[in-house]
Amino acid sequence: MFENLQTKLNAVFDKLASRGKLTEQDVDVALREVRLALLEADVNFKVVKDLMARVRERAVGVEVMRSLTPAQQVVKIVHEELLSTLGPPSRLDLSGPTPHVVMLVGLQGAGKTTTAAKLALSLRKGNRRSLLVAADTYRPAAVTQLEVLGKQLDIPVHSEGTSVPPPEIVSHAMRRAREGAYDVVLLDTAGRLQISDQMMQELEDIKAVARPQEVLLVADAMTGQEAVNVARGFHERVGLTGLILTKVDGDARGGAAISMREVTGVPIKYLAVGEKLDALEPFHPDRLASRILGMGDVLSLIERAGETMDRTEAEQMGRKIVKGEFNLDDFLKQLQQIKKMGPLGQVLDMIPGMGRMTKDLAPEVTDKQMRRIEAIINSMTRAERLDPRALNASRKRRVAHGSGTTVQEVNDLLNQFRQMQRLMKQLGGGGRNARGGLMDFFR
Repeated sequence: MFENLQTKLNAVFDKLASRGKLTEQDVDVALREVRLALLEADVNFKVVKDLMARVRERAVGVEVMRSLTPAQQVVKIVHEELLSTLGPPSRLDLSGPTPHVVMLVGLQGAGKTTTAAKLALSLRKGNRRSLLVAADTYRPAAVTQLEVLGKQLDIPVHSEGTSVPPPEIVSHAMRRAREGAYDVVLLDTAGRLQISDQMMQELEDIKAVARPQEVLLVADAMTGQEAVNVARGFHERVGLTGLILTKVDGDARGGAAISMREVTGVPIKYLAVGEKLDALEPFHPDRLASRILGMGDVLSLIERAGETMDRTEAEQMGRKIVKGEFNLDDFLKQLQQIKKMGPLGQVLDMIPGMGRMTKDLAPEVTDKQMRRIEAIINSMTRAERLDPRALNASRKRRVAHGSGTTVQEVNDLLNQFRQMQRLMKQLGGGGRNARGGLMDFFR
């Protein structure tokens, strides 16, 4: 989502880094480019103005001018002020007696129904029993969609069709939740193509019945400048307590995240980072600020790896790498593990410096490229994967035919893998050049 903004900001900071000493004029030129980058990323102009004023006040002072590394100091100041704008981390308020009510609001098409299911799954991981409530009676497909998602996740759904008024449905659901000793009630409310008084009145009625602890605005990250008006409209009528941004894995410019947080004063609580039902992440302002400035997000990468990778298998793989016994069968397993962590570009972007290394490779660095490599390896016999030296000319032709590739592509993969093996050995021995080996597979 922040790829374009990240690229532009990195270009600005690279220019600053080429100067050993910064003048006030240098800082002003750099901040003007930062301002343009933020505006192009759809950050609200008032938010940009306030942010840049705070940065300039610090950047033209003693703090930067007397620093041994002034460019890095400017990056540090921008990082800290961006972090201040994004606000502190915040989690769902699930204190007090159960059931806790979480009410999801937003415009039509923002992804409320899917987000409700994702949130229920996330809460179940924390041993919370949720009841999903289909309170969107204006879009018949919304009730069916929530029922299907609930069945898929084995999470109960309270629905009464489309003829019963939503406040009544919610009232009945609350009774069921108390009788069934549910921990959390998740309300999927109706959206509109635009904010209307009728819509807001209905939400106010539902809120009066359910008395939710959390009222979360589910907002499409691609909303752009309009995000500010949407967030303000909901906040004024129903009193938001948090935000959930959806479609952040798309090509949105990212400004909505910064703008809505600043305008409403309520925290971003979750990011929906993909279409899968487990693709909902708690929002970490410090990690997002680091990613925007090209510093990576190692903590999120470690958390994803911990959720998807088997510890015993990882330890066995580590021993193989140290001994230089890493083969194509092992490599295939590693690719499959990486795929579970999300799109390749997203994963690489979490590694400090890797996002900048790979930006020139797009669109070659893609999941399609990974599938091509998998197809080639899957077309080999197990004996060939364990010892690629067994691949003579006729076997390579068979592999190329079976994978829908060319003999040249098979040869390229084998050559790159041999290089990877050597680099893996260096990695095991503390070598520094192993990172480049992975990238050769996606060139």
